[in-house]
Amino acid sequence: MKKYLFCLLFPLALFSACTTTKDILIDSHTSQADVKLTEIEAAIVPLEATAGASLSAADARTRTGRITSARQMLTQMEREASADADYSGKLLAWSGRLAILEGRYSEALRLHRQSNVVSPGNFPAIILSIRLEGDPSKRLEIIQRELSLINPRVSGAGELHIERGRALLALNRFSESAGAFDTAFSSGLERVYSDSYSADRNRAWELRNTSGVAAGSLGLLGRDSITWNDCIALARNETQLLRFITGGRTIADNELFNRLVDRAFIPFSQDVNVMQWSAARPRADETVTRAGAAWLVWHLYAESRADRGMLSRYSARFATGANPRSPIADIPPLSPFFDSILGCVETEFMSLQDGRNFRPSQPMRGAELLSILRRIDD
Repeated sequence: MKKYLFCLLFPLALFSACTTTKDILIDSHTSQADVKLTEIEAAIVPLEATAGASLSAADARTRTGRITSARQMLTQMEREASADADYSGKLLAWSGRLAILEGRYSEALRLHRQSNVVSPGNFPAIILSIRLEGDPSKRLEIIQRELSLINPRVSGAGELHIERGRALLALNRFSESAGAFDTAFSSGLERVYSDSYSADRNRAWELRNTSGVAAGSLGLLGRDSITWNDCIALARNETQLLRFITGGRTIADNELFNRLVDRAFIPFSQDVNVMQWSAARPRADETVTRAGAAWLVWHLYAESRADRGMLSRYSARFATGANPRSPIADIPPLSPFFDSILGCVETEFMSLQDGRNFRPSQPMRGAELLSILRRIDD
């Protein structure tokens, strides 16, 4: 009897052991594939989120290096052949998404077709099809159609809501865009998405109540950087802050700019470390930094209050004596911008980026400037 039981149980045990080993191998392969896909996702998503952004020469070089590194990573992953069609299809789609960032749109189209042949309907390929469409209205149609076809809790739905938020932001439908980003962030997406797209979500949230904004101003609000001409347009179109200089009359943009420069409402330099103004006049198309914006804002505020004493209020308190000091880490106490920046911070028109630093050289955003100008104009 014992011999019979042994003969019966041994094949079952052997079968069970073999099955378990096979399952472990499959799980291991799947896990390894998932890890690799997560790695390439983490490399490409931040690059997609900043595509088209205005960058300094140094930042542009850094971005190019990151694109090159992502391509090298993908190439290595593609060399490691896999029989998993879903994995291969997703790799092809990610390669297509990277090709867009490289400016190779025809290659991205080819990779999209190939990805769908290998693994029809995989989510990276769906996102690729959306990003290949340049018209935000048409992108939104594709996204809505895809969302109607899937379970809202399925993996990948969050990525579609990211794309929906982007399309709505491009269409100036800010309130809906903020909602789409919030839906995406609460869907269980990898953290790289919230890290990469929180700035877009915050911009949409900031702009959600922009009803009544003039058509000429609306296009400026979503910009990460603006010029002096843009600042003048926002102040002229959305407030009464420039009436002291226009008298209610229509003045050409270049003349209005020159008048503001001549009356020191626009500084000759935006360098907070400068001790003496340059002889060269500023340009109307010059990108405005946070320091430059603070100067304009504080001078307009002093004018609106008819109190020119505000322009030296803080230097009289902090920047006198043998050891002048500054309560803001990156603003020198003897800087000509000292009063303007401290005034904007104390009145909460502008904030310290990390509680200590003002970041004076960062570009000023259109939406932020409009919000400040409206508060002054109230």
